[in-house]
Amino acid sequence: MLHRFKVRDHSAHAKRHRFLAPAIAFLAFAFIAGAAYGAEISKDPIEGFWLGTTGTDKEKIDVGFEFHRDAAGKLRLRVTEPIMNYFGVDDPGEVRREGDRVIDEALFLDLTLKGDTLVGSYPGPRSPASLRRVDRLPGEMPVPDLPTGPAPLWQTRLNGQVFAAPIVADGVAYIGTTGGVFHAVDTKKGTILWAFGAGAPIFGAAAVAGDAVYFACDNGFLYKIDRASGKERWHYELGDASVPRVLPHPSTGSYDWQGAQPLVADGVVYVGAGDGGFHAVDAATGQRIWRFAAADKIRSGAAIDGDRIVFGSADHFVYTLDRKTGSEHWRYDTKADVDATPVIHDGRILIGNRGYGLIALGADSGNELWKLFFWGSWVESTPVVRDGVIYIGSSDLRRVSAVDPSDGHVIWRTDVYGWTWGTPLVAKDRIYAGAAGGTPYALRHVASFSTLDRKTGKLLTRWPIADTGANQWGIAGSPAQSGDAVIVATIAGSLYAFPMQ
Repeated sequence: MLHRFKVRDHSAHAKRHRFLAPAIAFLAFAFIAGAAYGAEISKDPIEGFWLGTTGTDKEKIDVGFEFHRDAAGKLRLRVTEPIMNYFGVDDPGEVRREGDRVIDEALFLDLTLKGDTLVGSYPGPRSPASLRRVDRLPGEMPVPDLPTGPAPLWQTRLNGQVFAAPIVADGVAYIGTTGGVFHAVDTKKGTILWAFGAGAPIFGAAAVAGDAVYFACDNGFLYKIDRASGKERWHYELGDASVPRVLPHPSTGSYDWQGAQPLVADGVVYVGAGDGGFHAVDAATGQRIWRFAAADKIRSGAAIDGDRIVFGSADHFVYTLDRKTGSEHWRYDTKADVDATPVIHDGRILIGNRGYGLIALGADSGNELWKLFFWGSWVESTPVVRDGVIYIGSSDLRRVSAVDPSDGHVIWRTDVYGWTWGTPLVAKDRIYAGAAGGTPYALRHVASFSTLDRKTGKLLTRWPIADTGANQWGIAGSPAQSGDAVIVATIAGSLYAFPMQ
């Protein structure tokens, strides 16, 4: 700035300034540099990249944070959580400092700075966390290039989209579509044996019992169909025809693509409905035995535990009722929508929800035995237990998980790169899993039919399913076994048979 001043050489005043100018310039430079250096050393030590672990004795995961200042000087946070497929995701919540503490209430984050270490709690909920300063955080990895496995034995195009899982009995797959048609398909050849027109979308899986097959339809009826001919024997009014259904899309968080699956036992059909009704229906006559009223939709199946029936509802509760009378035995509040079917195992009720994750309850008491957090992912997959291990899919977590049923300890989790809404098929030393993809969506989800090693969870083969241009594509329901083949249905409306490996 001093070079702008104009001075006269002949004046003593100018001579003095000419003498002082270099010193003043040096002092000014030193002041500016010192100010910059001071700004650098006064930078909030929390800013920058941090990487570490969080979790409990059930599971430890990697987690990373980037603390930075926005244009207004406010402290902000970007989250990297590989297990949930977050990489540098902006946290919209407020980050505040209290001495050496950094707090983000929206994330249940409470950490304390101790030198180059951050220690405290992170969701899990409030799992112990410890992070260290790093130069950078991990990024998203590409989908691996794996063998596709054997090609399909056959493909059969059905009427409409398919969100339901195929139910296989005696070499026949039974499945309904959003086009309002219920199909019986030969699993050896892929030929359609018969089709029944219900006239409204069918989202739930069917139930096979004796010479009949049962399914619920969005027209508000439960149907009993003759397995041999495809002719209707009776229909029963569930009373939920006017209940709206919203399919998945990023514009809404209240979607329900699932449908209630009937359960047949001892001559009685048990089935839920969209209006919250849970029905016991005489399998022979189609007459009501009793109806229980939950407070919200029932979009999944039920399980039998002795003389009791167990199911979940979008009202957040798991219910246990007397099978003969429909009277309530107990209920448990999961704090989130329940749209997975419960599984009874060794005196426990295992069930997922759209909140915490996987929950184990005492079958007699309804007391919580353990909970396994899925790091914010919904669990709409119904678990399956084989040889003392729980196998279960997930939603945004994209993982197929193997879990110890005694305490909820994670044995392994494997990324299959898409929504694993269905139940994994466990057969011999392999696990077969279908995955759905979605676009647009905040996280990457791509569709596939995959096989995993049952012991280690290693992803062995992956048959990719191309994006159809719809918001979702791929496999929404569970794979089913038919002899030496695996039967899967795609959302686009095709039924496939893959050779078992």
